[in-house]
Amino acid sequence: MFDAAAKALAQMLSPPLRAILLKSVALALALIVLVGIGIYQVLAWLTGAGADWAESLLGVSAHAPLTILAWVLSIAAGLGIIVGSVFLMPAVTALVGSFFVDEIALEVERTHYPDEPPGAALPLATAAFEGIKTALLAVLVYIIAVPFLLFAGAGAVIFFVAAAYLLSREYFELAAMRFHPVPEAKALRKANQSTVFTAGLFIAAFVSIPIVNLATPLFAMAMMVHVHKRVASRALTAMR
Repeated sequence: MFDAAAKALAQMLSPPLRAILLKSVALALALIVLVGIGIYQVLAWLTGAGADWAESLLGVSAHAPLTILAWVLSIAAGLGIIVGSVFLMPAVTALVGSFFVDEIALEVERTHYPDEPPGAALPLATAAFEGIKTALLAVLVYIIAVPFLLFAGAGAVIFFVAAAYLLSREYFELAAMRFHPVPEAKALRKANQSTVFTAGLFIAAFVSIPIVNLATPLFAMAMMVHVHKRVASRALTAMR
């Protein structure tokens, strides 16, 4: 597992993957900014509407205190969005990664497995569906986990474990689908769930590092190509 992670890290800044890195980072940043702006606008509107309602209820004399309160809440909302973007990064990278998986996987296969036939490119719709599904599941898990942030870091543990499970599942299956039909790829992942999840812990650690986590799709997909190769080779040997 450490060898797979080391190979993925070493290849990330190679010239072919560097171009993919720049594209994936740009797309991830664009998504984060758009989501952040949308959420901030909604929160700002709710704050303003709430202040107007409170003023109509309490009278004109409450205007100044309510204005200050609305201002404080707007700042808190902005800070909350910045902090929230860190927790939403696994969901964002899951979606972004689905657009570049084949480019990343093909380069890893060419570099490390030149004597083996490369995998078949996935239909964009299939990759995008897997990315969207993982992103939505991640958001749902994080919403459920937020209240547990108040209990001695339990929420952080939930975030980490959820990221490890969801991202390892997505990227392993995407790597496997280049060589197997979808049902077989999913079955292969389930049969090697502990191995895949252990690899996911490396991905969860990577996605937990601010700024660096923008490169998660490259690291995760490159690593899972190696993991899939080993798992598939082991399964083939067991069949003989």
